Formats: sequence, structure tokens, C-alpha cells
Amino acid sequence: MQSRGSCPAAQAPTLKGAAAFVEDNHDGSTECASTAVVTQLKRDILLCAYRAKEGHIASAFSIIDILWVLYDRLLQYDCRNPKWEGRDRFILSKGHGCLALYAVLAKKDFFASEVLDTFGLFDSPLGGHPDRNKIPGVEASTGSLGHGLPMAVGVALALKIKQNDRLVYCLIGDGECNEGSIWESCLLASHHRLRSLCCIVDFNHSTDRSLELGDLEAKFHSMGFEVSVVDGHDHKALARSLGSGPGLKPRALIASTVKGKGCSEMENNPAWHHRSPSDDELENMLRELR
Repeated sequence: MQSRGSCPAAQAPTLKGAAAFVEDNHDGSTECASTAVVTQLKRDILLCAYRAKEGHIASAFSIIDILWVLYDRLLQYDCRNPKWEGRDRFILSKGHGCLALYAVLAKKDFFASEVLDTFGLFDSPLGGHPDRNKIPGVEASTGSLGHGLPMAVGVALALKIKQNDRLVYCLIGDGECNEGSIWESCLLASHHRLRSLCCIVDFNHSTDRSLELGDLEAKFHSMGFEVSVVDGHDHKALARSLGSGPGLKPRALIASTVKGKGCSEMENNPAWHHRSPSDDELENMLRELR
């Protein structure tokens, strides 16, 4: 059995224990160490995209802090037995941000770090969108926007029927909130009181050019969710909000993020939605990520 980011066999803590871990065991030095790991993961992501000559780097940078906090501090899992029934489930609905998930899964020993070097190759398990049939630790094959949250609702409902109290986290992009399937899923989650479900919104405003979403907090409230808003790059704040545990309703966490966070040339720059760096750009970005 597994808890919070290492693989030795151990009794998984209760939800209360996980929340206490967040509050009691992360001081300033640990937060600095956590941020340093994410910086290295961003370097890994850059190199993956550079070698493959493709990839959604900016989208991955937008969510990497969220994923690291989840896998390092909160999720219950066993990297040696990814299908363990006692695990929490995480579904990356915005599948094009998969380089962040790949980097975290490799760091947490779901597969060898050398596999990252194969990203985008013809025979690699690591494609431009995650495939649950090829990659250990991936719960759902995603990429068609608006599909991951409906799947997460189905998983949460199935676990409730089975009286399995494990948690289900789903990360969606703000662009996905244009999809009707997102709000249909929210209505269904609220109707069935899926208190184990937490929907995390990567609110980096990349969709504002085509459709402004307005007050997302109010929208999720109107759907019957408990809602919190947090800085999506603040590890301590993320851990506190995500680790607070379920209440009586499904939860929504609106994470304010910056697309391309960490590389000034990439931040909030639509040109970097899908592209790889040139030699000079790679050198400059790696220098910035120190």
C-alpha cells in the first residue's frame, strides 16, 4: 500500500492524517525544496519537447506545480501497483498538458526516467496525449477537451456505489469550460453528492481571447459545488486547499495560473501553445530555469 509519493509498503494514512501532514510537516525550507524540484521538472519538459520537436510546453508549465503537490503530498498510490484498489484517482482532462504528468510520473518511479527521452517517437508509450493502455499511472486516455471530467464523475460514482472512499481529482483547463459536457458533469456530480470528487481548474486565461468565462467561482457555486480559489503556483496554498478533505458536496478548486510560468518569453504568449524551442531559445530558457 502506498502514501504520498514514495513506494515502500506502508499503511496508507487516513484522510485526516493526510490533511495534518500538509499543515504540520511543510516549513519554509521544504517549500523551497518543492519549488526546486518543479524547476528541474520544467527543465526535463523543455528537453523532451526540444528532442521531439513538438509538445505543449506552456500548458505543462501552467499545471506542473499542481501536479507535483498532488503526487508528492496528497495522493495515495502505489507506483509498483498502479491499479491498487486503495489508490486515489487523478485524471488529466486537459490531455495536451501531458508533459507535466509524464515528468511527475517518472519522478515518482511509475516508469524509468529514461523513458522521457523517447517522448514523441513512433514506438514510445509517451505520445502527445496520455494513453492509459500504455503508461503506468495514467487513469484515463484524454485529449478531446471536455471528456476527462465526465469520466471522473463516472469513476467517483462507481467508487461511491462500491463504498470505496478514495478521492478522485480531475484537472481541467479554462478552455474546457467552454464545453457543455463540463457543466453537465457538474450537475450530475452535485445531484449524486459525489463528495469524493475535486475538480481543479487551470485558470490561466488562455481562453479569454475567444470567450471570457466571467466569475467561475459563482458558476461552480451555482452547480452545487464547494469552491475555493488559490494561487496555482503556491505549493503551500495548494496543499492546504487540496488537502482539506471532502465536505458534503463535490469540490472545485480554481487555480490562478500563468501559462508558460517560469520562462518569460513563453508566459502568456499564444505563439507558444504548441511548439518546441530552437537551440538558442532552449539555452536561454534553461538558463532562466536555475
